[in-house]
Amino acid sequence: MTRDDPVRLYRTVRLIRRFEERAVALVRSGAIVGGIHPYLGQEGIAAGVCAALRDDDLVTGTHRGHGHVLAKGADPARMLAELLGRETGLNRGRGGSMHAADLGVGVLGANAIVGATFFGDGAVNEGMLLEAFNLAALWRVPVLFVCENNGYATTMPVDGAVAGTIPGRAEAFGMPAAVVDGQDPETVRDATAAAVARMRAGGGPELIEARTYRFDAHHTFEHAVRLDYRAPGEVAAGRSRDPVDIQGARLPEADRAAVDAEVEATLDAALEFALASPEPDPAGALEHLYASGLVARTGGG
Repeated sequence: MTRDDPVRLYRTVRLIRRFEERAVALVRSGAIVGGIHPYLGQEGIAAGVCAALRDDDLVTGTHRGHGHVLAKGADPARMLAELLGRETGLNRGRGGSMHAADLGVGVLGANAIVGATFFGDGAVNEGMLLEAFNLAALWRVPVLFVCENNGYATTMPVDGAVAGTIPGRAEAFGMPAAVVDGQDPETVRDATAAAVARMRAGGGPELIEARTYRFDAHHTFEHAVRLDYRAPGEVAAGRSRDPVDIQGARLPEADRAAVDAEVEATLDAALEFALASPEPDPAGALEHLYASGLVARTGGG
């Protein structure tokens, strides 16, 4: 299958969906400590963008970054082990949910600091993001900025936080900007492919605002505290346009069923691998703090 094959694109959105659903279950059981920011509902963006990238293209994600890491090609077993804090994780259990990285597939890292190349609508008012727009445009850096606009910055509706428009911020720096349906993986892929082609030809940076909807909580802590900021009707309407179903409808039923079965088998094996993996030795907690390899001295008198 090629990157733009509809079956491969469906497999990516299905893999992210089922990975996230299993991760939420592991949070509920206590196996994943501290919770996660679920990517449920936004799978079409990561899948579509990464389908238009080469293996050597680099991405950085957000605190809601599992989808980006998986869509770029990271091993689901090692990603799940990372969430569980195991030695076999992508970053030996030290990065966890919000800081997973895999340089081998071009993932520089998910990041809890708001405003990476993938970012949410809440980041568009961050000064450092606007500084990045300015420098990227000034130096004509071939970087694609992808705003995953799910309508909320944690619990703040975008209409109450963003003056003007999101594309307008990029256009103010002379950057082309496009607004796309983030629920349709193929629409996202095609918009990304067009932008990337222009950038590879020396066209400079661009912005894509992918409009989407977060199906689950901002963070799984909401499952316990039950924050009330979205009406049930709104959530139901958002869920009615599911990227998994939109892409799945493009496949023959037999192909879709085969992909679903393959994804489940992959994640069954991933969970078995992760749960059987050892936890890091506390004696090595201070390793990897310095690029030089220097091991920090332990505290004490």
